[in-house]
Amino acid sequence: MELAGALQLGELAAAFAAVPVFPLFDTAYFIVSVLYLKYEPGAVEMSRKSPFASWLCAMLHCFGSYILADLLLGESPIDYFSNNSSVILATAVWYLIFFCPMNLFYKCVSFLPMKLIFVAMKEVVRVRKIAAGVHHAHHRYHHGWFIMMATGWVKGSGVALLSNFEQLLRGVWKPETNEVLHMSFPTKASLYGTILFTLQQTRWLPISEANLIFFFTMFMIVCKVFMTATHSHASPFAPVESCICPVFFGTVSSGHTGHHNQHGASHEASQPPPPPAKSKEELNEGTRKRKAKKAE
Repeated sequence: MELAGALQLGELAAAFAAVPVFPLFDTAYFIVSVLYLKYEPGAVEMSRKSPFASWLCAMLHCFGSYILADLLLGESPIDYFSNNSSVILATAVWYLIFFCPMNLFYKCVSFLPMKLIFVAMKEVVRVRKIAAGVHHAHHRYHHGWFIMMATGWVKGSGVALLSNFEQLLRGVWKPETNEVLHMSFPTKASLYGTILFTLQQTRWLPISEANLIFFFTMFMIVCKVFMTATHSHASPFAPVESCICPVFFGTVSSGHTGHHNQHGASHEASQPPPPPAKSKEELNEGTRKRKAKKAE
């Protein structure tokens, strides 16, 4: 009975991995990506003042992961734009979200139940991109583990990693929002996922690629749908990281203490030194003057 259940699960995972992502899942991916662009401050005003700049930002949100992965592998960064169907589909989504009369399309796709469906579909595309990036890098560099992980990571979260460049196109510069310094859940999940797919690709993880795609996609869908529905930004990895990171990387408090000590030392150093003590002759001279004044 257990064997039959395992076989059925394997068949389900294989069928799920074989489902094409174009055009249905890609459309959902483009919708959510452009929605996040419209949420950015000033994005609507920019679309009116400079539609071309708005379109470029939308294309970065839709295809930034492909561009960054091609740069890492030494390929043309505009190679993916030869896929006319995807570019036209992404352009249509961008136009409808920003310029549809009465914002009807935007209101429909941002309606929470509909948005949750699109978010779940986007995670299907994300996991496929991670798996495809690792597989592509493994084909080029059979023993390059770090190249596989880097390629899979940018495939899954390239849009976030290019956020500072996308901000420049919108006339905004916020270096403190660097995604490497402050990783969001999709970026962390893509990093952990690409490690799993790299281990699977190099035969260190005893699981088929179809099963890994299925289980990791289910994990991503559950987490992202829950976070979107509850408007939460808390990472599901936080409890584990709070236990592991202090053991391997130390705590932040020691750095703060050192900084406080350095600040105290610099503060003490900045204070002027006390005036030198007066000599015995100077004290006697002052005493004689006071006595002479009293006598007068």
